[in-house]
Amino acid sequence: MKEFSQRQNASRITMDGSLLLFFDDDEVFVDNTHQEINEEPTQKRKRVGKTRSNCWKSFEKIFIDGVRHGKCKWCERALKADGNNTGTSSLNKHANNCKKNPENLKNQQTLQFKKEPTGEGSVSTWKHDDKRIKKAMLNLFVVGGLPFKFVENEAFIEYTNALNGKVIVPCRTTISKKVSLYYQEERNKLVTFLCNPLNTIHLTTDCWTSPSKRVHYIVITAHFIDDNWEMHKRIINFKELDSQRGEDIGKEVLKCIQGWGIKNVMTCTVDNACSNDKAIEFLKNKLPNLYNEGKHFHIRCMAHIINLIVRDGMNKNDESVKCLQDAVRYIRKSTQRIALFKKCMKAVGVESTKFLCNDCPTRWNSTYDLLKIAVDLEKAFYEYEMEDRSFARDVVTPVSEDFVTCRAMVSFLEKFKVKTELVSTTSKPLVNRFFGEVCGIYKHIRVWSKNKRFYSIGKDMIDKYEKYWGDFENLNDYMYFATILDPRMKTEFLRHAFETLIKYKMPENKPLSELDITAKTKSLIKDIESRFENFFNCYNTNSNVPFETGGSQDAVHIDDDDDFVGDYFAQSVNSSASKETELTRYLNEGQTQGVKDFDILVWWKNNASRYPILSRMAKDLLGIQISTVASESAFSTSGRIIDSYRANLSAPIIEALVCTQDWVRKSKKPIVDNIDDILKDDDIAKELEDAIRTQNGNGKRPIDINE
Repeated sequence: MKEFSQRQNASRITMDGSLLLFFDDDEVFVDNTHQEINEEPTQKRKRVGKTRSNCWKSFEKIFIDGVRHGKCKWCERALKADGNNTGTSSLNKHANNCKKNPENLKNQQTLQFKKEPTGEGSVSTWKHDDKRIKKAMLNLFVVGGLPFKFVENEAFIEYTNALNGKVIVPCRTTISKKVSLYYQEERNKLVTFLCNPLNTIHLTTDCWTSPSKRVHYIVITAHFIDDNWEMHKRIINFKELDSQRGEDIGKEVLKCIQGWGIKNVMTCTVDNACSNDKAIEFLKNKLPNLYNEGKHFHIRCMAHIINLIVRDGMNKNDESVKCLQDAVRYIRKSTQRIALFKKCMKAVGVESTKFLCNDCPTRWNSTYDLLKIAVDLEKAFYEYEMEDRSFARDVVTPVSEDFVTCRAMVSFLEKFKVKTELVSTTSKPLVNRFFGEVCGIYKHIRVWSKNKRFYSIGKDMIDKYEKYWGDFENLNDYMYFATILDPRMKTEFLRHAFETLIKYKMPENKPLSELDITAKTKSLIKDIESRFENFFNCYNTNSNVPFETGGSQDAVHIDDDDDFVGDYFAQSVNSSASKETELTRYLNEGQTQGVKDFDILVWWKNNASRYPILSRMAKDLLGIQISTVASESAFSTSGRIIDSYRANLSAPIIEALVCTQDWVRKSKKPIVDNIDDILKDDDIAKELEDAIRTQNGNGKRPIDINE
């Protein structure tokens, strides 16, 4: 061994850790663990590093006749990989093509049967995709509103394993982290648009108190129209609020605007709470570059004002309405009475999928629902009176005249319900219809007030209407401007509306002449056109797009030698040249004929090249929201997220869930089930009862759970 230590380059370390000695071209393998060398060799042994190629994840190192090989973990095939001649290229090739390698099976396509919404089926290819599966599972928890702990549910794990055994279900901590990352990813996409100063943003906001946590929350929703003339809404804030004082609300809204980097906020829509008025004043003092010093920044929720108008009228308790309300409450007090009334419905042949419902004193629409259902069951009430002797003793039973009055009340209230549902839409512009809908409500009340039964109700409603919408001059200018930018209306509609309302409002003992009405109307139109022109000039000043003329004139060549004649021709050309601006050209053109499915955004998109400045105004104004329903609907979502089972969720996670759910939600289905869904549930319940009856019957086959 000493002789070995004196010979240079006489040894090397093999891959299996043994010491290889060279003596006269002979190879001798010596176990390195048992050798003892007292003297230090003249050359240090080379350290063996770890295998670096990824292919070794699928192979096991073995030695055959002293040569390193790789044995496939899946098909057990051995391939030479000595590191000097062949390397690992053959291993990589085999790992990518091995049919038993599960990594390769992920990319293998299979056939699947896909059922279309129409009911028809089709065959398509499918392949395993980890990223797609993880994204779909994340959407399941975000959009579906499932609690994070649901991933640990045994039934859910069993279900995912049955669908695809390769899916690894993450833990609830991982899901929570993924939701936060998902929120940040989607937020980065949105902030790029919102912080652009060329994009105009409209806000709606509302407050809510969680019944499970007893904490105040504020939600802020951004509304805008993109460059493709599509309308969008995005919840950008859902945070805890110290109190619902006006200043605290204003500070939180301002903090949200600054946090998102929004440069151009045009309006903010709120309900009629006093605290919101103070919040708006706070924002008007803090936000820069508001048009006309923020005079038109505040938009009151139209749906709330309609609710206040109707509630004032419904405070006048009509005897017929009260009689029917008492009768419904009496029947719904016990299950025996309900069963008896249903029996009476069958006896008189009344087929209805709806049943009597109670109303809420503070919600007029619930009274409308009660009356609408009850008047359709008139014959059943008469039959019930004969079957239940105590009915006439305990309450005043409704008679034919009561049903006639209540039927008229349903027709009267139906107009307000339709208007409320209309202004609650957030997927299309409504600000251009605001003035027309307001005028329609006023006319509806005045016409029905001529009926003696509705005179007192109508009077109270008119008083509340005048408080918010009665003064033409104090109405928000943006409402007039949006009406003018509707090519079906323009100023002609304003003229017609003013003439109609002036006639309705003039006292009967001092009627105005047609000349006086016309003069007053012209004065109102002139003032609005002047303010609209000022608004147009603001856009024109900040625009690089020059005003277009109505037509082109041929060039006139003037003899420079004769200044007198030249001056005459120049003056003649200037006087005959068109001075028509883009605004006057638009107003002078005829109104577009109204069509059933007219889309004002599509119209302005198609005519943007003709009216470049007006189209920018339309894009900004048509995004104004006339109701706060978009923000209030977030509380339906948050109510499910912050339920009693998840009251301990942190504030950032709550905001991430609420906002991300709003951003990625694809379905247009409303949060509250509609009547069709309820009827389907009833049908399913009936099928279940029939199946149980069949199962319990003699000689009937049992229910197969796999069917």
